[in-house]
Amino acid sequence: MHYLAVVLHRSMDFGGSAMTDETDDSNVNFADAAAHAAIEFGEAAAAPAQQLTGPATAGFQQARARAGNGMETVMKTAEDMIAFGQGNVEALVKSGQIWAAGVQDLSKQLAATVQANLDETMGSFKAFSGVKSVKDAIDLQATFARTAMEKAMAETGRMTDASLKLAEQAMAPITARVTLAVETMVKPA
Repeated sequence: MHYLAVVLHRSMDFGGSAMTDETDDSNVNFADAAAHAAIEFGEAAAAPAQQLTGPATAGFQQARARAGNGMETVMKTAEDMIAFGQGNVEALVKSGQIWAAGVQDLSKQLAATVQANLDETMGSFKAFSGVKSVKDAIDLQATFARTAMEKAMAETGRMTDASLKLAEQAMAPITARVTLAVETMVKPA
């Protein structure tokens, strides 16, 4: 800026007239002066811009580093969630296997009970065929009914206990995963 002012001052005479066409050492060409002034202005304007862009660049690099760290955290969290989900699926599969094996055992027990009841019923019919009086038939029927009721109550209790035990065993893997999930959520980061 200073150079432009000097050039303008030299190129004008004191009478207020504009530049002269003479090209001696005392007068500087106006185009050269304007170009030189523009360069000086650009350099002067660039210095504050550099002062502003330096911190902005540093801030950008810091934000980029933070974003990189944030991305690593996001990726780690995603990997943890995938692993946790796989554990959940494995727990469900194990629970299903326990349930299927337990139901198969219960079915075998039920089939054995039904077979035993059928055999007992056949024995009772054979006993009825040999009855000689109505009183003997009524006594035999009462004994058969009482025995059948006692066995039914005992078998029902046994099947209920076995079913509850099976449900508890089948839920154990899932309960363990729920406990792990709660502990993970409650644990401070």
